[in-house]
Amino acid sequence: MKHLSGNCISTLTRNQPRSTARALRTFECTRRGVATGGHYAVPKPFNEPNVIAYSFHYATGSPERQKLVTALKDLRSTLPVQVPAWGGHGSSQSQDKTQLVSMPMPSEHGTVFAQYTNASEADVTAAIETALNAKSEWQNLPFTDRAAVFLRAAELVSGKYRYELMAATMFGQGKNAWQAEIDAAAELADFFRYNVGFAQEIYDKQPTVNSPGHHGRTDWRPLEGFVYAVSPFNFTAIGGNLISAPALLGNVVVWKPSPMSVYPSYLVHKILLEAGLPPGVIQLVNGEPEMVTKTVLNHREFSALSFIGSSDVFRSLYGKVAEGVVAKKYRDFPRMVGETSGKNFHLIHPSADIGNAARHTIRASFEYSGQKCSACARIYVPQSQATAFFDSMKQELSAVKTGPPEEFENFLGPVINQAAFTKITKAIDSANNDGQLERVIGGTYDGSKGYFIEPTLYATKTPDHPLFDKELFGPVLIAYVYPDAEFDQVLDVVDRQGGGFALTGAIFASDQAAIRKAEDRLRWAAGNFYVNCKTTGAVIGQQTFGGSRASGTNDKAGSVGLMLRFTAPRTLKEEYNKLDNVMYPSNLR
Repeated sequence: MKHLSGNCISTLTRNQPRSTARALRTFECTRRGVATGGHYAVPKPFNEPNVIAYSFHYATGSPERQKLVTALKDLRSTLPVQVPAWGGHGSSQSQDKTQLVSMPMPSEHGTVFAQYTNASEADVTAAIETALNAKSEWQNLPFTDRAAVFLRAAELVSGKYRYELMAATMFGQGKNAWQAEIDAAAELADFFRYNVGFAQEIYDKQPTVNSPGHHGRTDWRPLEGFVYAVSPFNFTAIGGNLISAPALLGNVVVWKPSPMSVYPSYLVHKILLEAGLPPGVIQLVNGEPEMVTKTVLNHREFSALSFIGSSDVFRSLYGKVAEGVVAKKYRDFPRMVGETSGKNFHLIHPSADIGNAARHTIRASFEYSGQKCSACARIYVPQSQATAFFDSMKQELSAVKTGPPEEFENFLGPVINQAAFTKITKAIDSANNDGQLERVIGGTYDGSKGYFIEPTLYATKTPDHPLFDKELFGPVLIAYVYPDAEFDQVLDVVDRQGGGFALTGAIFASDQAAIRKAEDRLRWAAGNFYVNCKTTGAVIGQQTFGGSRASGTNDKAGSVGLMLRFTAPRTLKEEYNKLDNVMYPSNLR
């Protein structure tokens, strides 16, 4: 048998009993493993080349634009798309079909985009048990094999499924072509590739100092139970990050996406399964949030929450898990990993390039209709530059259009649903009649066909207006015009305001002393701080992302730090020499 090759075994198995064939295949598998032994290193991660190489800008007449148009037409022809209640390959709608949930298209709310039935409590329990049953085999798979699944998935996102993912994100979440590209295509592929690299960094971290004859090692174990991932509506890529970070490290995941992103999330799950992910490792569950969460949090094997969403929801989940800890419900102390909201700021210094600051502010505040957790929602403008800044904003916004995302000239699309539309427009109506506010731009909306709100900017000379603290998550920006001589005082105002959040912030200035002062004084006001750059400027692998205070646990998405939260390291020590004596020299006379 020592001369057998793969082809030779294939020939023999066709002529031998099944038991012999199985033995030969086992031998070959073992022999192949020995032949390829070594310390593997995964490929160096890279960013999807949409900005640097200008590969995917969807300009008029470009090949990528035509492919996207085709994908949009194909998807529209299949509406409403049907999404399973839970599971992967071979999954189906829940047996309880009494309540079919229909999700409207935000830009065309008379059209149903996706339908699903809520998973039952039994479905959720089955999903948890399915994941736990897959855990042993998955965590024992060599890291290079787990990594291969996600690297293949990155290629599928970048290639085969690029336009399908984008079309789903444009119709389902209301993003225009560019916003869908940098989310559902680029950032999703980036998360898969960079998380592989971050996992490699973790596994490579081993003790480097050992006493003679001793050997210390670190076993980077996954968590002992399962991870519960809860993803928001606004980024398709975020769901991919919440599940890939723990899964790459050998964890199993129960994933509940936002109802508004059920179909893009289903596609992400489908891609992972096609890439070779064992069906039980990540269990996608669509259902009523409170019931799904209650079922998960009642399970002894619950080991971690991986969450992105509202601060109030995260606080509630934190409290429920704390109650479970007090009641000794869980085997572990569950890890709580969360990134929530932000009332993010731009601070303009008198030395700033005003045109540049205005253009960055428009992108930060009004891209995706202000529905990014990093979006700029408050701005501080020096009195000497206020007229120039507002004039520049008006000029730039005169070319900005709002409308359906499949009409490529539209910069703003809809807000996500009726609840968001009602909340934001109610605040606009109030602001339009507020004597302390000057309406600079916008203040109008139209919900007749889709949930469309025009970019809106209010100015005030009152630094303590409630809008500086109220989170709206929409295309509404409030500006405080401050006396130039009070730049130092306004730093305290910026730090104090923002509704208790501390996610992103930016300073626009040419005066380096002012930049240094702002960077130092606002150290705790933002987890991501930008200089002459919009607050929505983080790129995976280049800038990590996360905030503190009420904005979350600041574990930094796109970093080793986040992934470490899903490990349970074990320290190992082995001694090669022998112990010759119980007594220490100090014990001897």
